[in-house]
Amino acid sequence: MSVVTPRLTVERRLLREHEIVIACDEVGRGALAGPVAVGAAALGPAAARRRIPEGLRDSKLVAAHRRHDVAARAAAWVDASAVGWASSAEIDEVGIMRALGLAALRALGELRAQGFVPDDAIVILDGNHDYITAAGGSGLRVQPIIKADRDCASAAAASVVAKVARDDLMMRLHEEHPVYLWERNKGYASLEHRSAIRSHGLSPHHRASWAIADAPTLF
Repeated sequence: MSVVTPRLTVERRLLREHEIVIACDEVGRGALAGPVAVGAAALGPAAARRRIPEGLRDSKLVAAHRRHDVAARAAAWVDASAVGWASSAEIDEVGIMRALGLAALRALGELRAQGFVPDDAIVILDGNHDYITAAGGSGLRVQPIIKADRDCASAAAASVVAKVARDDLMMRLHEEHPVYLWERNKGYASLEHRSAIRSHGLSPHHRASWAIADAPTLF
C-alpha cells in the first residue's frame, strides 16, 4: 500500500482568508498510562511556500529511529510549534475528550507566548470532533479535518513533534517505573504492560478511571 504524502493544498487555500494556519494533532489518546499530548504547528504564507521537509508524515507512518530527525526538521520548517499536555490525573478527573481540549488550549497558549495569536488563525484539528471549543476555546475558528495528519503537512508536523515529545517523556517515566516497560510500549496496552499491571498494580501515571483490565492489547 502506498503512503500518502502530505501536501499544503488545504493550508494555502485557508491562508487566502486567514493570517495564519495552526494545525493541532493529539498523541497518547488511547494509552493506559502517561499524559495525552497535543502538538500545535503555526504556518504563515512564507512557510507555506517553503518545501515540505523530506520524510514528513503522520507520526504513525515515520519509523521510530527517524522521528527525532523528522520532528526537528518539521519544527524548523513551521513558523512555531508547541506541545500541550494533560496528565493522567486530569484524564481521570474530566475524561479524555475534555483533557484533549485542555492540552490543545495549553499548546495554543505556548504559541501565543511565542507571538502567534490563535484568535487571528484558522485552527486545523485532526479528526471529526472539535474538542478545543468544547473545552473553553471560545473565539477560536476551529476546523476539524478527518485524516488531516495524513493529508496536511502542518498537521503532520504537529503530529510528529508531539509524538517525539511524548515518547521522550515516557522514556523518562520508565526510569521511575521500569516494571511497565514504557520505554518499549510508551504507555500503550502491550501484553507485557498489562502483565506488569496485574503483578504490580497501577502506578501514579496510569489512568485509573479506565477499564484497564479490559483494554485491547495493541501489540
